[in-house]
Amino acid sequence: MSETTPAAERLLNLVIALVNAGRRMTREQIRASVVGYAGTSDAAFERTFERDKDLLRELGVPVVTVEGAHASETGYRIDMDAYALEPLELSPAQLAVLGVAAELWQDRMLRDDTARALTKLRAAGGPALDAEGAAVAALAPRVREAGDAYGPLLDATTSRRAVTFDYRAASTGELTRRTVEPWRVVARGGGWYVIGRDRGRDAARAFRLSRIAGRVRAVGPEHAFAVPENLDVDELLGTSRAPVPAVVAVVPERAAALRAHARVVTPGEAAELGAPVRLPERLAGRELLALDADDPDTLAGEIVGYGDAVVVLAPPQVRAAVVAMLDAAADLPEKAHHATEDHHG
Repeated sequence: MSETTPAAERLLNLVIALVNAGRRMTREQIRASVVGYAGTSDAAFERTFERDKDLLRELGVPVVTVEGAHASETGYRIDMDAYALEPLELSPAQLAVLGVAAELWQDRMLRDDTARALTKLRAAGGPALDAEGAAVAALAPRVREAGDAYGPLLDATTSRRAVTFDYRAASTGELTRRTVEPWRVVARGGGWYVIGRDRGRDAARAFRLSRIAGRVRAVGPEHAFAVPENLDVDELLGTSRAPVPAVVAVVPERAAALRAHARVVTPGEAAELGAPVRLPERLAGRELLALDADDPDTLAGEIVGYGDAVVVLAPPQVRAAVVAMLDAAADLPEKAHHATEDHHG
């Protein structure tokens, strides 16, 4: 049954069982009562349980061994003194920050859990938002939905099992089959990525989950690879590079969320960052803002939502990305019209 129970769910079941175990749970009790272990062979249970126990300890869950008079009586429990949190006293601003963090988890697999957690915190006597807390909550960033690939990839990273999937290239749109040893699933720049070794290219690669087409399938045995030590995720994603300064012209009192991570600059300062020395007449009266673009596509995706209230002046790659998105949006009605004609034709 462990083959049909996701690894993350099995780990959670184990934590819940050990937290409520009282003095200890023996291996046989764990095997018989924890969902994810029952029905496995002796060898499979030993291998899976040892891996799960070590992984929980790596994650900071204090699983302790309780020796018995006989080997069969040796059991396990969680040290609640080490595991329990100190009583929380959150200020309005701190509670707002938690709310912002919860907004990051918009994937349908986690949305309900984060909402319930915040509800419990507030019900336990959390303070109401003051002006400072409301200002923090208004900044709520979002990570785009991870999609159906997230769960299988997370399971594969836990079990150290290779996966195969069809991947659409960003530049050409071509679909190719990839076989990957997944090391980490991470969120960066508003999107989700899987980092791992591409077996076909025999090199480390980063794949954006939104470009994975169809199902992700696990292939081969568990424990088929090891994650490199000192893995630098930001270097593989290119996010360790220095951000590119961007300059935008904004209608006064518009784009409040964009302003939250930007600064007002003078025309001279904007020109030093690559903006035109003289602005077109149509942009007269606008404020000039400078901000850092860690990822041009992500910044363009944020800017395009403001329509003509925000105009990119620099750098060229961010401006080109915004123009491409607007062009694609403009093509949608025409494509829909042609599709309707074809359908009725």
